[in-house]
Amino acid sequence: MGNGENAGSNLVKGRKKYRWSDRDYKRRVLQLKKKSDPLEGASQAKGIVIEKIGIEAKQPNSGIRKCVKVQLIKNGRQITAFATGDGAINYIDEHDEVMVEGIGGRMGRSKGDIPGVRYKVIKVNDISLRELVRGRKEKAVR
Repeated sequence: MGNGENAGSNLVKGRKKYRWSDRDYKRRVLQLKKKSDPLEGASQAKGIVIEKIGIEAKQPNSGIRKCVKVQLIKNGRQITAFATGDGAINYIDEHDEVMVEGIGGRMGRSKGDIPGVRYKVIKVNDISLRELVRGRKEKAVR
């Protein structure tokens, strides 16, 4: 170990690699995802449906994507969640308790042709939305 170098130091062709200029390192260490994310780092969260809304698809597609505005129980933040499945919006009413998760886009951003929607509904009143759409289960009356 000559020239005062440490074993395992970040050397790239004789130059030190500054970690803070690495975007992923900075976001991870400062926990920026947790601070800005409405789910606060969790994979899923429960919320109450405030209203049903239709969002127009981006070009070149056309159509109205059925979404719901949800107020999260854990922190009171409002998010928009997509109701996946044919006729799924009919099983969701205002004031229902829904479970939401990320829609699976790139790095937590929106996916596909739905602008500004980052989450999808997976459960309505603790019953899977997929099962409701397929007709295997009935929605519980609260």
